[in-house]
Amino acid sequence: MLARTLADPQARAIASAGTTVTPAEGDPRVLARDLLDRASDATVVWIGSSDGDPGLTDALAAEATRRGGSVAPEVEVLVGSWDQPGSRLLDVVTVMDRLRSPGGCPWDAEQTHQSLVPYLIEEAHEAVEALESGDDDHIIEELGDVLLQVAFHARVAAEREDGFDIDDVSAALVEKLVHRHPHVFANVEAADAAAVEANWEQLKAAEKPDREHPLDGIPPGMPELARATKVASRLERAGLADQLRSEVDARLAGGEQVVAAQLMDLVLRARADGVDPSAALRVLLRDLAATDFGPASP
Repeated sequence: MLARTLADPQARAIASAGTTVTPAEGDPRVLARDLLDRASDATVVWIGSSDGDPGLTDALAAEATRRGGSVAPEVEVLVGSWDQPGSRLLDVVTVMDRLRSPGGCPWDAEQTHQSLVPYLIEEAHEAVEALESGDDDHIIEELGDVLLQVAFHARVAAEREDGFDIDDVSAALVEKLVHRHPHVFANVEAADAAAVEANWEQLKAAEKPDREHPLDGIPPGMPELARATKVASRLERAGLADQLRSEVDARLAGGEQVVAAQLMDLVLRARADGVDPSAALRVLLRDLAATDFGPASP
């Protein structure tokens, strides 16, 4: 198989599927002679470029005519396409439907939203570990496991008479993304990332006007260190950083919450230094897990 460039989407898709594709660039007349020479003793497959390979068809016809009809190769044109990005998500939905349908997997068929919660939490933590590892294969696997949880919950809900399905989940996500990015999909100006973030917070506040407390909506089930970081971030964005600092300082002075205040103080100092305390602690724990401590001291 030959193509003008391996950067073309269709050529790249065929190559990624395991078929060897050889680039063959050049002037259409030179390329036409090369293709006909190759076709004299072998079958040549030319992968058309997305721009239609200007001039190549005419050059092939002219060269074939020049060589004479008796030696002109047989030409067959096949119209094809490559999968659009995201097309394999349909396969995820199909497989999930098969697993939950009669004759599928007995274990999958028994699961509920509640029974699946521990797996969603576990897979989210494993995805974080993979992302921080930098190993692409590991990241692909763990993100796939998170995606499975989304597809699983949507399939469970679709079985209810008043439920929802994966399209409802996707539609809600698209609507939210478009609404919260007016600087992309509308006429709002956003000069930098800080302006985007400020606009995002304003839109979120307008979407949920019933929130009376600045910390409403933070899941209480978050790991405590991550939750403390989220609390600090939320209060800082609300312009309440000084009040938070005062509350922590008051507890640092003594009392039952002094240890908790010390931890929160550390979170605030880490944020001031641009450090994610949860990520920093995970790095230390991984280092300790890989450390050979040797035998315990007598």
